[in-house]
Amino acid sequence: MLITPAYAQAAAGGDTNSMLMSLLPFALIFVIMYFLILRPQQKKVRDHADLVKNIRRGDTVVTSGGLVGKVTKVVDDDQIEFEISDGVRVRQMRQMISGVRAKGEPAKGEAKDEASAS
Repeated sequence: MLITPAYAQAAAGGDTNSMLMSLLPFALIFVIMYFLILRPQQKKVRDHADLVKNIRRGDTVVTSGGLVGKVTKVVDDDQIEFEISDGVRVRQMRQMISGVRAKGEPAKGEAKDEASAS
C-alpha cells in the first residue's frame, strides 16, 4: 500500500522555558484584570461602606430608588429614618443609601467631644 503507518515521536525533554512562556499570557491577563476591574471595584465598595457608616441625623440622603430626604433618626446599625416630606417619615436600610448630598450637624455627643478637645 502507499500509506505508511505514522508513529508518534517522543516529546522533547520537558523544556521549562517554553512552559513558562506559555503561562505568561495568562498571568499578564490576570494582572491587567486586577488593576482595571477588581481594584477599582474594591475601592468603590469600601467608599460606600464608609459613606453608609458615617450617616447621621440632619444629612440629606438619596436612596437607590431615587427618594431624597433628610435623616431624622438613626435607628440602629442597619436602619435609618428619614423625612421625605413634611410629616412623612420612612425607614430605610442603610445599605440602600446611594449618596449623601449635604452633611447635617454633628450628633450631640460628638459636639461635646469636639468642644472639649479644643
